[in-house]
Amino acid sequence: MSKGRVLIVDDEKVAVRNLEHVMKKEGYEVVATQSGGNALAHLEAQPFDVVLTDLRMEKVDGMQILRRCRETSPDTEVIVITGFATLESAVDAMKHGAYYYIAKPFRLDEVRKVVAEAIEKIRLRRENRALREQVDSFQGKVRIITQDGEMQRLLDLARQVAPTDCNVLITGESGTGKELFARYLHHHSHRADRPFIAMNCGAFNEELLANELFGHVKGAFTGAQADKQGLLAAADGGTLFLDEVTEMSPAMQVKLLRVIQEREVLPLGATATLKVDVRFVAATNRNLQEMMKNGEFRQDLWFRLNVVNLHIPPLSHRREDVPLLAYHFLGKCAARMNKPVREISAEAMSILKAYDFPGNVRELENIIERGVAIATGSTIETAYLPDALRELSTRSFRKKEGRLPSLEEQERDYIRWVLQEAGNNQTLAAQILGIDRVSLWRKLKRYELENA
Repeated sequence: MSKGRVLIVDDEKVAVRNLEHVMKKEGYEVVATQSGGNALAHLEAQPFDVVLTDLRMEKVDGMQILRRCRETSPDTEVIVITGFATLESAVDAMKHGAYYYIAKPFRLDEVRKVVAEAIEKIRLRRENRALREQVDSFQGKVRIITQDGEMQRLLDLARQVAPTDCNVLITGESGTGKELFARYLHHHSHRADRPFIAMNCGAFNEELLANELFGHVKGAFTGAQADKQGLLAAADGGTLFLDEVTEMSPAMQVKLLRVIQEREVLPLGATATLKVDVRFVAATNRNLQEMMKNGEFRQDLWFRLNVVNLHIPPLSHRREDVPLLAYHFLGKCAARMNKPVREISAEAMSILKAYDFPGNVRELENIIERGVAIATGSTIETAYLPDALRELSTRSFRKKEGRLPSLEEQERDYIRWVLQEAGNNQTLAAQILGIDRVSLWRKLKRYELENA
């Protein structure tokens, strides 16, 4: 598979032949010509990623080719090569949008490096554009941005159960987006035009929680100077989301169970119950099986809430979502702060993709918000990431598919990360790893990372 399309233009036959040989050996699809006029015809006929052009040629020179590329193919990077290198010509070429300026006689290694960097810049630009377009394509009141297969299956299940009115229990680590899933369920149900009320059960003691949920009548207790509607009544016809439901006391669990069974509430101090039509969605980040075993959570309440279970995987298990979510948060934060930040550098994105995110999606959002806040240009660079993240000193070792990863798996992941950081320069990667080039080659072959 071609690594990219390269057009070579030089009126020196030897230069064209050498460049063509090297570029083809590097895996590029190459078109070569000794005529500037022919080069313009090729540019009209087909797109190229990189143009390597001599500056001084008869009839059509390198500057004309550069200008044509900027006019008709702004994504194409142009590298100017000349045997008459001057500061003035270099400045002129760069001013007109040349990616790089190489003086003859050039070293082939230098050309290889510059072309590879230009191709990588193009790839990142296209990837960034695709990510922004994909983020922009998410429409509707509730958006769960993902391209992960497991998350897509969860969304399919959520859409299936949303219209059924059955209660749903959402489990997963903190910061994975459990409330967002609850809102997604509500949005796709027939209750979408009715209230969605979210309550954190861990934010209140037992008395306050009872008052919030059930409400009270005037005179129910000292200071109750007026009736107060509880959240259960306020959510009538809609959805009540009980976050951290496992933080409820045993007594409150009994009261909630009765509401679910009888579909009625008794406000504090009242003598008559109120009928309520509420769909319950609950969430927890704790191990309910262990809590029931220890008598901390009622099994009958679990049965009532856990009609359908949605378990949200941690962000470390769906790394392909990191770039997509990062650009989603970038757009949000940049708009809110009114800052022209639109990109995330390749180096910064590599660090983000390698990080395990113990705080999950919420932590990623905080990191991007910080980056946008302190960025001085249009791009979040590695310098704008938290120090601990850049040094990867906070990298954790999570279970893979329910088990601890082996040493080989850790080594494979680390080698892949070092290669990414080194721009796939295996010599540099070997130096960083403290091994020789041959040893690295063997490990790449062993771990099937030759084309990583």
